[in-house]
Amino acid sequence: MSSETRRWPVRSAAAVLAWALALVGAVSASGAAVAAEAAEAPQHAGGVSAVLGGQTAASAGAHIKKGSASVPVSAGLFEMKVDGGGTVQTYCVDADTATVNGAKYREVSWGESSLQRNRNAGRIRWILQNSYPQVDDLPALAEKSGAGTLDPALAAAGTQVALWRYSDGADVRADHPAAQKLADYLYKNAEDLAEPKASLSLDKLAVSGRSGGRIGPVTVRTTADSVTLTPTAEAVARNIRIVDKAGKPVTTTGNGGQVYFGVPAGAPAGTAGVTATATTQVPVGRVFTGDRVRTQTMILAGSSRSTATAGAVAAWADKGAAPAISARKNCAKGGVEVTVGNKGDAPYAFRIDGAPHTVKPNASETVLVKVPEDQAYRITVSGPDESSTIFTGVLDCRTGDAAVRTALESKDATASGPPPSPSGTPGGRPGDGGAGRDRAGDGAGGLAAGDAADRDLADTGGSGTTPAAVGVATALVLVGGATVFLLRRRKAAASEASGD
Repeated sequence: MSSETRRWPVRSAAAVLAWALALVGAVSASGAAVAAEAAEAPQHAGGVSAVLGGQTAASAGAHIKKGSASVPVSAGLFEMKVDGGGTVQTYCVDADTATVNGAKYREVSWGESSLQRNRNAGRIRWILQNSYPQVDDLPALAEKSGAGTLDPALAAAGTQVALWRYSDGADVRADHPAAQKLADYLYKNAEDLAEPKASLSLDKLAVSGRSGGRIGPVTVRTTADSVTLTPTAEAVARNIRIVDKAGKPVTTTGNGGQVYFGVPAGAPAGTAGVTATATTQVPVGRVFTGDRVRTQTMILAGSSRSTATAGAVAAWADKGAAPAISARKNCAKGGVEVTVGNKGDAPYAFRIDGAPHTVKPNASETVLVKVPEDQAYRITVSGPDESSTIFTGVLDCRTGDAAVRTALESKDATASGPPPSPSGTPGGRPGDGGAGRDRAGDGAGGLAAGDAADRDLADTGGSGTTPAAVGVATALVLVGGATVFLLRRRKAAASEASGD
Protein backbone atom coordinates (compact mmCIF):
# COMPACT_ATOMS: atom_id res chain seq x y z
CA MET A 1 0.00 0.00 0.00
CA SER A 2 1.33 3.40 -0.97
CA SER A 3 2.20 6.08 1.56
CA GLU A 4 -0.69 8.18 0.23
CA THR A 5 -3.10 5.36 0.99
CA ARG A 6 -1.65 4.99 4.46
CA ARG A 7 -2.15 8.72 5.07
CA TRP A 8 -5.82 8.52 4.12
CA PRO A 9 -7.16 7.30 7.49
CA VAL A 10 -5.53 10.15 9.38
CA ARG A 11 -7.09 12.76 7.11
CA SER A 12 -10.41 10.90 7.25
CA ALA A 13 -10.45 11.09 11.02
CA ALA A 14 -10.09 14.88 10.89
CA ALA A 15 -12.89 15.16 8.35
CA VAL A 16 -15.32 13.03 10.31
CA LEU A 17 -14.46 14.82 13.54
CA ALA A 18 -15.29 18.20 12.01
CA TRP A 19 -18.57 16.84 10.72
CA ALA A 20 -19.45 15.23 14.04
CA LEU A 21 -19.00 18.48 15.92
CA ALA A 22 -21.24 20.29 13.45
CA LEU A 23 -23.92 17.59 13.48
CA VAL A 24 -24.18 16.46 17.07
CA GLY A 25 -22.50 19.19 19.09
CA ALA A 26 -20.00 18.90 21.86
CA VAL A 27 -19.11 15.54 23.36
CA SER A 28 -20.92 14.83 26.64
CA ALA A 29 -19.06 14.40 29.89
CA SER A 30 -19.82 10.68 29.89
CA GLY A 31 -17.99 10.32 26.58
CA ALA A 32 -15.02 12.49 27.46
CA ALA A 33 -12.77 9.47 27.95
CA VAL A 34 -12.98 8.58 24.28
CA ALA A 35 -13.35 12.08 22.82
CA ALA A 36 -9.64 12.43 22.07
CA GLU A 37 -9.53 9.34 19.87
CA ALA A 38 -13.06 8.89 18.49
CA ALA A 39 -15.16 11.00 16.17
CA GLU A 40 -18.87 10.54 15.86
CA ALA A 41 -20.67 10.16 12.53
CA PRO A 42 -24.48 10.01 12.13
CA GLN A 43 -25.98 7.96 14.91
CA HIS A 44 -28.66 6.64 12.61
CA ALA A 45 -29.94 7.24 9.13
CA GLY A 46 -32.01 10.25 10.11
CA GLY A 47 -34.97 11.57 12.05
CA VAL A 48 -35.82 13.63 15.09
CA SER A 49 -33.69 13.79 18.24
CA ALA A 50 -35.42 14.90 21.43
CA VAL A 51 -34.94 15.17 25.18
CA LEU A 52 -37.46 13.64 27.57
CA GLY A 53 -39.18 16.24 29.72
CA GLY A 54 -41.34 13.87 31.77
CA GLN A 55 -45.03 13.10 31.87
CA THR A 56 -47.54 15.85 31.20
CA ALA A 57 -50.62 16.69 33.24
CA ALA A 58 -52.50 14.34 30.90
CA SER A 59 -52.02 11.22 33.02
CA ALA A 60 -53.83 9.24 35.67
CA GLY A 61 -53.42 6.12 37.74
CA ALA A 62 -53.43 2.48 36.67
CA HIS A 63 -52.30 -0.87 38.09
CA ILE A 64 -50.26 -3.59 36.39
CA LYS A 65 -50.56 -7.11 37.77
CA LYS A 66 -47.21 -8.74 38.43
CA GLY A 67 -47.63 -12.20 39.86
CA SER A 68 -49.64 -11.79 43.05
CA ALA A 69 -48.89 -8.07 43.25
CA SER A 70 -50.76 -5.18 41.69
CA VAL A 71 -48.22 -2.45 40.97
CA PRO A 72 -49.41 1.17 40.74
CA VAL A 73 -48.23 3.14 37.71
CA SER A 74 -48.87 6.54 36.19
CA ALA A 75 -50.40 6.15 32.72
CA GLY A 76 -50.39 8.99 30.23
CA LEU A 77 -48.57 11.26 27.85
CA PHE A 78 -44.91 12.24 27.89
CA GLU A 79 -43.49 15.33 26.23
CA MET A 80 -40.09 15.73 24.59
CA LYS A 81 -38.27 18.83 23.39
CA VAL A 82 -36.86 18.37 19.90
CA ASP A 83 -33.26 19.36 19.15
CA GLY A 84 -33.39 22.28 16.75
CA GLY A 85 -36.99 23.18 17.53
CA GLY A 86 -40.37 21.59 18.13
CA THR A 87 -42.02 19.22 20.60
CA VAL A 88 -43.39 15.70 20.42
CA GLN A 89 -45.84 13.82 22.63
CA THR A 90 -45.36 10.13 23.24
CA TYR A 91 -46.75 7.13 25.06
CA CYS A 92 -44.70 4.30 26.54
CA VAL A 93 -44.47 0.89 24.82
CA ASP A 94 -42.11 -0.70 27.34
CA ALA A 95 -43.85 -0.75 30.73
CA ASP A 96 -41.18 -2.73 32.61
CA THR A 97 -38.36 -0.27 31.90
CA ALA A 98 -37.84 2.92 33.89
CA THR A 99 -37.48 6.34 32.32
CA VAL A 100 -34.29 8.36 32.78
CA ASN A 101 -34.52 12.03 33.67
CA GLY A 102 -33.38 14.20 30.75
CA ALA A 103 -32.68 11.19 28.55
CA LYS A 104 -32.05 11.87 24.87
CA TYR A 105 -34.12 9.91 22.37
CA ARG A 106 -33.88 9.30 18.65
CA GLU A 107 -36.56 8.44 16.14
CA VAL A 108 -36.12 4.92 14.76
CA SER A 109 -37.98 2.39 12.65
CA TRP A 110 -40.02 -0.46 14.13
CA GLY A 111 -37.22 -2.80 13.03
CA GLU A 112 -34.85 -1.04 15.44
CA SER A 113 -37.16 -1.36 18.43
CA SER A 114 -39.24 -3.78 20.48
CA LEU A 115 -42.01 -3.59 17.87
CA GLN A 116 -39.91 -5.48 15.32
CA ARG A 117 -41.53 -8.85 16.10
CA ASN A 118 -44.72 -7.68 17.75
CA ARG A 119 -47.56 -8.97 15.61
CA ASN A 120 -49.80 -6.25 17.03
CA ALA A 121 -47.60 -3.26 16.16
CA GLY A 122 -50.14 -2.14 13.57
CA ARG A 123 -52.91 -2.15 16.18
CA ILE A 124 -50.78 0.06 18.39
CA ARG A 125 -50.65 2.61 15.59
CA TRP A 126 -54.44 2.37 15.14
CA ILE A 127 -54.97 3.20 18.81
CA LEU A 128 -52.71 6.24 18.51
CA GLN A 129 -54.57 7.54 15.49
CA ASN A 130 -58.01 6.96 16.98
CA SER A 131 -57.56 8.31 20.48
CA TYR A 132 -56.20 11.28 22.39
CA PRO A 133 -54.42 13.55 21.45
CA GLN A 134 -55.01 12.80 17.74
CA VAL A 135 -58.72 12.80 18.56
CA ASP A 136 -59.23 15.95 20.64
CA ASP A 137 -63.04 15.91 20.58
CA LEU A 138 -63.29 14.24 23.97
CA PRO A 139 -67.12 14.28 24.24
CA ALA A 140 -67.32 12.39 20.93
CA LEU A 141 -64.60 9.96 22.00
CA ALA A 142 -66.39 9.38 25.31
CA GLU A 143 -69.69 8.70 23.55
CA LYS A 144 -68.12 6.31 21.04
CA SER A 145 -66.32 4.36 23.73
CA GLY A 146 -69.10 4.45 26.33
CA ALA A 147 -66.77 6.16 28.80
CA GLY A 148 -69.31 8.75 29.93
CA THR A 149 -67.11 11.80 30.49
CA LEU A 150 -63.42 12.16 29.57
CA ASP A 151 -60.91 14.85 30.32
CA PRO A 152 -57.36 14.88 28.87
CA ALA A 153 -55.91 13.00 31.85
CA LEU A 154 -58.45 10.18 31.68
CA ALA A 155 -58.26 9.99 27.89
CA ALA A 156 -54.48 9.71 28.01
CA ALA A 157 -54.59 7.09 30.76
CA GLY A 158 -57.10 4.95 28.88
CA THR A 159 -55.02 5.20 25.72
CA GLN A 160 -51.83 4.20 27.54
CA VAL A 161 -53.51 1.21 29.17
CA ALA A 162 -54.73 -0.05 25.78
CA LEU A 163 -51.26 0.41 24.31
CA TRP A 164 -49.56 -1.56 27.09
CA ARG A 165 -51.88 -4.50 26.48
CA TYR A 166 -50.54 -4.74 22.95
CA SER A 167 -46.94 -3.59 23.38
CA ASP A 168 -46.16 -5.54 26.57
CA GLY A 169 -49.02 -8.02 26.82
CA ALA A 170 -49.58 -6.41 30.19
CA ASP A 171 -52.39 -7.31 32.59
CA VAL A 172 -53.22 -3.68 33.28
CA ARG A 173 -56.31 -1.75 34.39
CA ALA A 174 -56.99 1.96 34.63
CA ASP A 175 -58.02 3.14 38.09
CA HIS A 176 -60.84 5.38 36.86
CA PRO A 177 -63.90 3.69 35.28
CA ALA A 178 -64.03 6.15 32.37
CA ALA A 179 -60.38 5.55 31.47
CA GLN A 180 -60.96 1.80 31.77
CA LYS A 181 -63.96 1.99 29.42
CA LEU A 182 -61.87 3.83 26.84
CA ALA A 183 -59.03 1.32 27.17
CA ASP A 184 -61.40 -1.60 26.61
CA TYR A 185 -62.95 0.09 23.56
CA LEU A 186 -59.58 0.84 21.96
CA TYR A 187 -58.21 -2.62 22.69
CA LYS A 188 -61.24 -4.42 21.29
CA ASN A 189 -61.61 -2.35 18.11
CA ALA A 190 -57.96 -1.85 17.09
CA GLU A 191 -57.12 -2.74 13.50
CA ASP A 192 -53.82 -3.54 11.82
CA LEU A 193 -52.11 -0.56 10.14
CA ALA A 194 -48.83 -0.27 8.26
CA GLU A 195 -45.67 1.21 9.76
CA PRO A 196 -45.41 4.98 9.24
CA LYS A 197 -42.65 6.52 7.16
CA ALA A 198 -39.66 8.27 8.73
CA SER A 199 -39.69 12.04 9.11
CA LEU A 200 -36.28 12.08 7.38
CA SER A 201 -33.93 9.25 6.42
CA LEU A 202 -31.00 8.44 4.15
CA ASP A 203 -30.55 5.08 2.48
CA LYS A 204 -26.75 5.13 2.97
CA LEU A 205 -24.59 6.34 5.81
CA ALA A 206 -21.28 6.01 3.95
CA VAL A 207 -20.28 5.97 0.27
CA SER A 208 -16.89 5.85 -1.42
CA GLY A 209 -15.21 6.22 -4.80
CA ARG A 210 -12.51 7.88 -6.83
CA SER A 211 -11.58 11.54 -6.92
CA GLY A 212 -12.43 13.38 -10.12
CA GLY A 213 -16.09 12.40 -10.23
CA ARG A 214 -19.36 11.97 -8.37
CA ILE A 215 -19.55 9.66 -5.33
CA GLY A 216 -22.94 8.27 -4.34
CA PRO A 217 -25.84 8.40 -4.68
CA VAL A 218 -27.44 8.92 -1.28
CA THR A 219 -31.25 8.83 -1.52
CA VAL A 220 -33.34 11.08 0.72
CA ARG A 221 -36.72 10.02 2.11
CA THR A 222 -38.82 12.53 4.00
CA THR A 223 -42.32 13.69 4.89
CA ALA A 224 -41.14 17.31 4.60
CA ASP A 225 -41.67 19.52 1.56
CA SER A 226 -37.98 20.30 1.29
CA VAL A 227 -34.65 19.17 2.75
CA THR A 228 -31.67 21.49 3.19
CA LEU A 229 -28.24 20.06 2.36
CA THR A 230 -25.25 21.52 4.19
CA PRO A 231 -21.70 20.35 3.44
CA THR A 232 -19.42 20.15 6.45
CA ALA A 233 -16.59 22.60 6.98
CA GLU A 234 -14.15 19.91 5.89
CA ALA A 235 -16.05 19.46 2.63
CA VAL A 236 -15.99 23.20 1.96
CA ALA A 237 -12.27 23.41 2.75
CA ARG A 238 -11.51 20.60 0.30
CA ASN A 239 -13.81 22.02 -2.38
CA ILE A 240 -16.12 19.00 -2.15
CA ARG A 241 -19.51 19.93 -3.59
CA ILE A 242 -22.92 18.39 -2.99
CA VAL A 243 -24.36 17.76 -6.46
CA ASP A 244 -27.23 16.07 -8.29
CA LYS A 245 -27.03 13.30 -10.86
CA ALA A 246 -26.01 15.76 -13.56
CA GLY A 247 -23.20 17.13 -11.40
CA LYS A 248 -25.00 20.43 -10.71
CA PRO A 249 -24.48 21.82 -7.17
CA VAL A 250 -27.60 21.57 -5.00
CA THR A 251 -28.53 23.02 -1.61
CA THR A 252 -32.00 21.48 -1.29
CA THR A 253 -33.81 18.34 -2.36
CA GLY A 254 -37.11 16.56 -1.76
CA ASN A 255 -38.49 13.12 -1.07
CA GLY A 256 -36.74 10.62 -3.33
CA GLY A 257 -33.96 13.06 -4.22
CA GLN A 258 -30.53 11.61 -4.92
CA VAL A 259 -27.43 13.53 -3.98
CA TYR A 260 -23.75 12.95 -4.66
CA PHE A 261 -20.39 14.20 -3.46
CA GLY A 262 -18.47 15.96 -6.24
CA VAL A 263 -14.75 15.38 -5.62
CA PRO A 264 -12.25 17.35 -7.73
CA ALA A 265 -9.68 15.45 -9.79
CA GLY A 266 -6.43 15.02 -7.92
CA ALA A 267 -7.97 15.71 -4.52
CA PRO A 268 -5.89 14.04 -1.78
CA ALA A 269 -7.53 10.99 -0.27
CA GLY A 270 -9.95 11.93 2.50
CA THR A 271 -13.46 12.05 3.87
CA ALA A 272 -16.19 14.71 3.92
CA GLY A 273 -19.80 14.83 5.00
CA VAL A 274 -23.18 16.41 4.38
CA THR A 275 -25.95 17.19 6.86
CA ALA A 276 -29.59 16.98 5.74
CA THR A 277 -32.11 19.07 7.70
CA ALA A 278 -35.89 19.28 7.38
CA THR A 279 -38.83 20.70 9.32
CA THR A 280 -41.90 18.50 9.39
CA GLN A 281 -44.45 16.78 11.60
CA VAL A 282 -43.28 13.36 12.72
CA PRO A 283 -45.78 10.67 11.62
CA VAL A 284 -47.87 9.12 14.39
CA GLY A 285 -46.53 5.70 15.34
CA ARG A 286 -42.82 6.42 14.91
CA VAL A 287 -40.76 4.90 17.71
CA PHE A 288 -38.27 6.74 19.95
CA THR A 289 -35.51 4.82 21.73
CA GLY A 290 -32.87 6.04 24.17
CA ASP A 291 -29.61 7.44 22.87
CA ARG A 292 -26.63 6.55 25.10
CA VAL A 293 -28.92 5.31 27.84
CA ARG A 294 -31.28 2.41 28.52
CA THR A 295 -34.70 3.97 29.05
CA GLN A 296 -38.34 3.35 28.22
CA THR A 297 -39.12 2.96 24.55
CA MET A 298 -41.66 5.55 23.45
CA ILE A 299 -44.05 5.83 20.51
CA LEU A 300 -45.19 9.08 18.94
CA ALA A 301 -48.73 10.27 19.60
CA GLY A 302 -48.48 13.87 18.41
CA SER A 303 -45.97 16.33 16.97
CA SER A 304 -45.54 20.00 16.26
CA ARG A 305 -43.46 20.92 13.24
CA SER A 306 -40.07 19.68 14.35
CA THR A 307 -36.49 19.62 13.12
CA ALA A 308 -35.18 16.34 11.74
CA THR A 309 -31.57 15.72 10.73
CA ALA A 310 -29.54 13.05 8.96
CA GLY A 311 -26.03 12.74 7.62
CA ALA A 312 -23.87 10.88 5.14
CA VAL A 313 -20.12 10.73 4.63
CA ALA A 314 -18.05 10.06 1.52
CA ALA A 315 -14.51 8.65 1.34
CA TRP A 316 -12.25 8.74 -1.72
CA ALA A 317 -8.76 7.71 -2.81
CA ASP A 318 -6.69 8.10 -5.98
CA LYS A 319 -5.85 4.40 -6.20
CA GLY A 320 -6.16 1.18 -4.25
CA ALA A 321 -9.13 0.27 -2.10
CA ALA A 322 -11.77 2.89 -1.26
CA PRO A 323 -13.81 1.55 1.68
CA ALA A 324 -17.11 2.87 2.99
CA ILE A 325 -17.97 1.39 6.39
CA SER A 326 -21.29 1.73 8.21
CA ALA A 327 -23.57 -0.18 10.57
CA ARG A 328 -27.23 -0.47 11.47
CA LYS A 329 -29.11 -2.32 14.19
CA ASN A 330 -31.30 -5.21 13.07
CA CYS A 331 -33.58 -6.21 15.92
CA ALA A 332 -35.21 -9.04 13.99
CA LYS A 333 -31.81 -10.72 13.61
CA GLY A 334 -30.64 -9.83 17.10
CA GLY A 335 -27.54 -7.92 16.19
CA VAL A 336 -25.75 -5.20 14.27
CA GLU A 337 -25.22 -5.41 10.52
CA VAL A 338 -21.85 -4.02 9.50
CA THR A 339 -21.61 -3.13 5.81
CA VAL A 340 -18.28 -2.58 4.06
CA GLY A 341 -18.38 -1.32 0.48
CA ASN A 342 -15.37 -0.89 -1.79
CA LYS A 343 -15.45 1.38 -4.84
CA GLY A 344 -11.68 1.23 -5.35
CA ASP A 345 -9.57 -0.70 -7.87
CA ALA A 346 -8.05 -3.14 -5.37
CA PRO A 347 -9.52 -5.59 -2.82
CA TYR A 348 -10.06 -4.31 0.70
CA ALA A 349 -9.02 -6.76 3.41
CA PHE A 350 -10.42 -6.12 6.86
CA ARG A 351 -11.30 -7.85 10.13
CA ILE A 352 -14.47 -7.63 12.19
CA ASP A 353 -13.62 -8.41 15.81
CA GLY A 354 -10.62 -10.36 14.53
CA ALA A 355 -12.43 -12.41 11.86
CA PRO A 356 -10.94 -11.86 8.36
CA HIS A 357 -13.01 -10.61 5.41
CA THR A 358 -12.21 -9.25 1.96
CA VAL A 359 -14.34 -7.07 -0.32
CA LYS A 360 -13.52 -7.06 -4.00
CA PRO A 361 -13.53 -3.83 -6.05
CA ASN A 362 -17.04 -2.52 -6.79
CA ALA A 363 -18.59 -4.89 -4.27
CA SER A 364 -19.85 -4.83 -0.71
CA GLU A 365 -20.28 -7.25 2.15
CA THR A 366 -22.70 -7.14 5.09
CA VAL A 367 -21.78 -9.05 8.23
CA LEU A 368 -24.25 -9.67 11.06
CA VAL A 369 -22.60 -9.37 14.46
CA LYS A 370 -24.76 -10.92 17.16
CA VAL A 371 -24.89 -8.88 20.36
CA PRO A 372 -26.73 -9.52 23.65
CA GLU A 373 -29.91 -7.65 24.47
CA ASP A 374 -29.65 -4.63 26.78
CA GLN A 375 -25.86 -4.77 26.98
CA ALA A 376 -23.30 -2.36 25.57
CA TYR A 377 -21.45 -3.70 22.54
CA ARG A 378 -18.22 -2.68 20.85
CA ILE A 379 -17.53 -3.89 17.31
CA THR A 380 -14.14 -3.20 15.74
CA VAL A 381 -13.53 -3.17 11.98
CA SER A 382 -9.76 -3.20 11.39
CA GLY A 383 -8.23 -2.16 8.08
CA PRO A 384 -4.92 -3.21 6.50
CA ASP A 385 -3.40 0.23 7.08
CA GLU A 386 -3.69 -0.16 10.85
CA SER A 387 -6.78 2.03 10.97
CA SER A 388 -9.90 0.87 12.75
CA THR A 389 -13.58 1.74 12.75
CA ILE A 390 -15.43 1.12 15.99
CA PHE A 391 -19.18 0.79 16.43
CA THR A 392 -20.58 1.02 19.93
CA GLY A 393 -24.12 0.93 21.22
CA VAL A 394 -26.77 -1.09 22.96
CA LEU A 395 -29.34 -3.44 21.45
CA ASP A 396 -32.65 -2.33 22.93
CA CYS A 397 -35.00 -4.57 21.01
CA ARG A 398 -37.33 -6.17 23.52
CA THR A 399 -39.71 -5.29 26.32
CA GLY A 400 -38.78 -6.24 29.86
CA ASP A 401 -41.04 -9.28 30.34
CA ALA A 402 -39.46 -12.37 28.74
CA ALA A 403 -42.61 -14.48 29.00
CA VAL A 404 -44.70 -11.81 27.32
CA ARG A 405 -42.10 -11.35 24.58
CA THR A 406 -42.44 -15.00 23.66
CA ALA A 407 -46.20 -14.68 23.38
CA LEU A 408 -46.07 -11.47 21.36
CA GLU A 409 -43.47 -12.87 18.97
CA SER A 410 -44.95 -16.38 18.67
CA LYS A 411 -44.88 -17.73 15.14
CA ASP A 412 -48.00 -19.72 15.95
CA ALA A 413 -49.96 -16.61 16.87
CA THR A 414 -52.43 -15.45 14.26
CA ALA A 415 -52.36 -11.87 13.09
CA SER A 416 -56.11 -11.75 12.55
CA GLY A 417 -57.02 -10.88 16.12
CA PRO A 418 -55.64 -9.34 19.30
CA PRO A 419 -53.88 -11.36 21.98
CA PRO A 420 -55.84 -12.55 25.03
CA SER A 421 -57.37 -9.79 27.12
CA PRO A 422 -55.66 -9.20 30.45
CA SER A 423 -57.44 -10.91 33.34
CA GLY A 424 -60.43 -9.12 34.71
CA THR A 425 -60.51 -6.67 31.80
CA PRO A 426 -64.08 -5.88 30.74
CA GLY A 427 -64.55 -5.77 27.03
CA GLY A 428 -62.08 -8.54 26.27
CA ARG A 429 -63.17 -11.12 23.79
CA PRO A 430 -65.11 -14.11 25.19
CA GLY A 431 -62.85 -16.76 26.63
CA ASP A 432 -59.73 -14.59 26.64
CA GLY A 433 -59.59 -13.75 30.34
CA GLY A 434 -58.11 -17.05 31.45
CA ALA A 435 -55.09 -16.78 29.21
CA GLY A 436 -54.39 -13.34 30.55
CA ARG A 437 -54.50 -14.64 34.13
CA ASP A 438 -52.08 -17.45 33.33
CA ARG A 439 -49.59 -15.07 31.76
CA ALA A 440 -49.62 -12.59 34.63
CA GLY A 441 -49.83 -15.16 37.39
CA ASP A 442 -46.67 -17.12 36.67
CA GLY A 443 -44.47 -14.14 37.57
CA ALA A 444 -41.95 -14.94 34.83
CA GLY A 445 -39.91 -11.92 33.93
CA GLY A 446 -42.14 -9.56 35.86
CA LEU A 447 -41.64 -7.35 38.88
CA ALA A 448 -41.95 -8.79 42.35
CA ALA A 449 -43.94 -6.66 44.74
CA GLY A 450 -40.80 -5.27 46.32
CA ASP A 451 -39.35 -4.22 42.97
CA ALA A 452 -41.89 -1.54 42.14
CA ALA A 453 -40.12 1.29 43.93
CA ASP A 454 -36.82 0.49 42.26
CA ARG A 455 -38.06 0.30 38.69
CA ASP A 456 -40.76 3.04 38.76
CA LEU A 457 -42.25 1.54 35.60
CA ALA A 458 -43.91 4.38 33.65
CA ASP A 459 -43.99 6.84 36.51
CA THR A 460 -43.51 10.56 35.94
CA GLY A 461 -39.85 11.34 35.35
CA GLY A 462 -39.01 7.65 35.64
CA SER A 463 -36.56 6.26 38.12
CA GLY A 464 -34.78 9.53 38.76
CA THR A 465 -31.70 8.13 37.05
CA THR A 466 -29.67 10.73 35.18
CA PRO A 467 -27.57 10.06 32.06
CA ALA A 468 -24.37 10.94 33.90
CA ALA A 469 -25.03 8.17 36.43
CA VAL A 470 -25.50 5.46 33.86
CA GLY A 471 -21.74 4.83 33.65
CA VAL A 472 -18.98 4.38 31.13
CA ALA A 473 -20.70 1.54 29.26
CA THR A 474 -23.69 3.62 28.26
CA ALA A 475 -21.41 6.47 27.27
CA LEU A 476 -20.57 4.27 24.30
CA VAL A 477 -24.20 3.69 23.30
CA LEU A 478 -25.20 4.60 19.75
CA VAL A 479 -28.74 3.74 18.61
CA GLY A 480 -29.95 2.61 15.17
CA GLY A 481 -27.43 2.81 12.32
CA ALA A 482 -24.81 4.40 14.54
CA THR A 483 -21.38 4.84 13.01
CA VAL A 484 -18.36 5.88 15.02
CA PHE A 485 -15.02 6.26 13.28
CA LEU A 486 -11.88 5.64 15.31
CA LEU A 487 -8.87 6.05 13.07
CA ARG A 488 -5.52 5.74 14.72
CA ARG A 489 -1.93 5.20 13.72
CA ARG A 490 0.03 2.69 15.73
CA LYS A 491 3.33 3.87 14.36
CA ALA A 492 3.09 7.56 15.10
CA ALA A 493 6.80 8.19 14.93
CA ALA A 494 7.11 6.53 11.56
CA SER A 495 4.10 8.46 10.26
CA GLU A 496 5.50 11.80 11.38
CA ALA A 497 8.82 11.02 9.78
CA SER A 498 7.08 10.24 6.47
CA GLY A 499 5.29 13.61 6.49
CA ASP A 500 1.89 12.78 8.07
